[in-house]
Amino acid sequence: MGHQRPGVFARFARTAAAAVGSPLAFGLAVALVVGWAVLGPFLGFSSTWQLAINTGTTIVTFLMVFLIQSTQNRDSRALHLKLDAIIDAFDEIREDMVDIEDASDEELEASRREFAGKREAARDGG
Repeated sequence: MGHQRPGVFARFARTAAAAVGSPLAFGLAVALVVGWAVLGPFLGFSSTWQLAINTGTTIVTFLMVFLIQSTQNRDSRALHLKLDAIIDAFDEIREDMVDIEDASDEELEASRREFAGKREAARDGG
């Protein structure tokens, strides 16, 4: 199966998520906060000084929510497709497991209890 190139946003989201999740990005964020804190006494801990960090962190947080959600949705879709391929490879498959992500919370809990019971039975030797 050939793979198409991901769209512009998908490439951007993946690259940005990798960049902001790196140790370098964390170090830069810490340096920025330390630099901001060091400037406090020189700026008299003014409201503008406080507003700068509040506004910056709010904007970054707002944008990161969408970035993280996008990459999480893509990863989740890919994982489900991989699991579907594994399920499809077995001769005896449980059809109810193929689309389990669309099940209700009650159905998910019932399946969880079923598998917990099977684990207990296996542990007890039967």
